[in-house]
Amino acid sequence: MASFSLAFGTATKNNSGKIIEAYFPNPVLAPSDELTQALASQVDYQGGNEFFEVAASQTAAIAAAFEQAGDEVNAQFAKLAADSEQPLVLVLLASDEKPASVAEGFLKLQLISHRKVKPHGLVLDGIFGLLHNIAWTSEGPIDLPELTERQMKARLEGRVISVNCVDKFPKMTDYVVPSGTRIAHTARVRLGAHVGEGTTIMHEGFVNFNAGTEGVSMVEGRISAGVMVGNGSDIGGGASIMGTLSGGGNVVVSIGENSLLGANAGLGFPLGDRCTLESGLYVTAGTKVTMLDAQGNDVEVVKARDLAGKSDLLFRRNSVSGRIECLTNKSAVELNSELHANN
Repeated sequence: MASFSLAFGTATKNNSGKIIEAYFPNPVLAPSDELTQALASQVDYQGGNEFFEVAASQTAAIAAAFEQAGDEVNAQFAKLAADSEQPLVLVLLASDEKPASVAEGFLKLQLISHRKVKPHGLVLDGIFGLLHNIAWTSEGPIDLPELTERQMKARLEGRVISVNCVDKFPKMTDYVVPSGTRIAHTARVRLGAHVGEGTTIMHEGFVNFNAGTEGVSMVEGRISAGVMVGNGSDIGGGASIMGTLSGGGNVVVSIGENSLLGANAGLGFPLGDRCTLESGLYVTAGTKVTMLDAQGNDVEVVKARDLAGKSDLLFRRNSVSGRIECLTNKSAVELNSELHANN
């Protein structure tokens, strides 16, 4: 039985009995046929992409299936779930298709944040319309129409429900904390972000869903949806990268390896390896750029999109003429090893 992905976890329902979010401790990508068949036998799975609610009485068999597959995390979770009164869900995906349920959408977001799939590696079409706008609170996720009543009851019981944010996407760290990372302000990293080993995200750094870093990076600016930053590249304080949801259209704006986006700079086209965008400079795909030779002489004027993906470039603004210039970057970016240490 072929399977694209599967996951066992727990979910939150609203008062109407609809699932509004789901947590999976260890989503599985490309599971074995044996594991898929063992789990499918516990539900009425006929193929395709489906999610099922399972009873606590089924968790022993589910735990045994994961143990047989050598998955200790899911096996432990299934054993603990035997005493739980929370809704338990099993998601079985035969293929990577547009998500059709909240449980499937949350599974895909967690696959990315668990680093099992890189951004742009999954079909996420329609996920905004699928997910609920939820109050993420000190007492867990609450469907917005039910928030006021929950707050009133809590106050009358002497408690205060703290609302951390109102959004379709929760913060990533409520579901997974990737190894080897430092995140100064966890609310600024959405579930579905891919945070590479060795990445540091400072207080004003932001990483959207289906976006992130490949490896060691210092993030003090904004990584918008759809953007991927290569290993060794830094995003300076206040810098912004145009994403597919903020004007970038279908163009995948990315940054290669060992590049630097200076403080308060902006990028709207794919940047190659070992490139530098000076502080305060915003370059979009249509920006006119004057190319210079090694002696600093004008060569030609091009649009920034014509330089997409090219390496060893330095972008700067001429302080006299105000024009944007590009020349070969003679100095590679060297990261501060102490700033990037996560141990």
